[in-house]
Amino acid sequence: MQCESPMTTTLNPSAKPAAVKPKPTFKQRLSIFDVKASPYLYVAPFFILFALVGLFPLVYTFFVSLFDWHLLKGQGQFVGLENFAAVLQDRFFWNSLFNTMSIFLLSSVPQLAVALFLAAVLDQNLRAKTFWRMSILLPYIVTPVAVAMIFTNMFGEQYGLINNILGNFGLDPVMWKNETLPSHIAIATMVNWRWTGYNALILLAAMQAVPRDLYESAALDGAGAVRRFFSITLPSIRPTMVFVVITATIGGLQIFTEPRLFDPATAGGSQRQFQTTVLYLWEMAFQRQNFGKASTIAWLLFLIIVLFGVINYLISRRIATADAAKPSRAARKSSARKNAAGKNAALTRAERTTR
Repeated sequence: MQCESPMTTTLNPSAKPAAVKPKPTFKQRLSIFDVKASPYLYVAPFFILFALVGLFPLVYTFFVSLFDWHLLKGQGQFVGLENFAAVLQDRFFWNSLFNTMSIFLLSSVPQLAVALFLAAVLDQNLRAKTFWRMSILLPYIVTPVAVAMIFTNMFGEQYGLINNILGNFGLDPVMWKNETLPSHIAIATMVNWRWTGYNALILLAAMQAVPRDLYESAALDGAGAVRRFFSITLPSIRPTMVFVVITATIGGLQIFTEPRLFDPATAGGSQRQFQTTVLYLWEMAFQRQNFGKASTIAWLLFLIIVLFGVINYLISRRIATADAAKPSRAARKSSARKNAAGKNAALTRAERTTR
């Protein structure tokens, strides 16, 4: 009698041992690291530069605003938020903020409208269109100092060109530098003359990207030039328009050069009638030598700009959401045709069954 072992092992001679995965070579590891790390290395210079020239000055400005900081004496005692309370109670700060908003509205709104009109004209099939497109950019190339000198002479109260023209028509001269609204109009004119062409080229680039098939289809449907502009062009370039509005808002709230050079003797007017917030910041820092309050003004202006940016973003997002939810004219026509065809087919079937 043959006894069998309680533990038997079944061997499969055809089974192969599991393959051991070879370790990657140094060149392969370097290639894997390059694929994973190279995108971060490509964008790293921007964040490093932003941290040095953007984030650090912003944080350090807030640090300075918490102290009684003098231009020559340096850091003083810690005052906390007293600088913010003092600036918010300063009537000159609110006057500068009013002037900034007034000049911003007088410059940004006409600037965007004229830039949109110029972009629509340059988008047409014009002769020597490259010449005209480069011509509207010439005011942007001129230095702000030259622009200010030219317009200061034009808006001179005694011998200015505009007052001389008004005098030829028997009108009284306008006090461009001593009255609030005329001074705001004069400064806004300088801003519009310099920046309208720049914004027009940005809008023109967006218009060039709109497919021409849409215009041809709309023209075949009987839409005129004005209807095509409002129904096709404006909705298609809305993201670019939001960008132009945001950049114009940031630049308009930080305006400094034009009001500073409009009347160099007073730097804001004899009664502060055109002193902007940045100009008041400059006065607080370098004339009154109070860096603590100047840093506070800078931070308050930063918060105002952020608030305007958030408002622009919410408005543009709401408009985009409403447009996405609203069906287009072509989709409505197609849906109406399908509904009419379905009703006709149902009526035909009903007539056949009754027969």
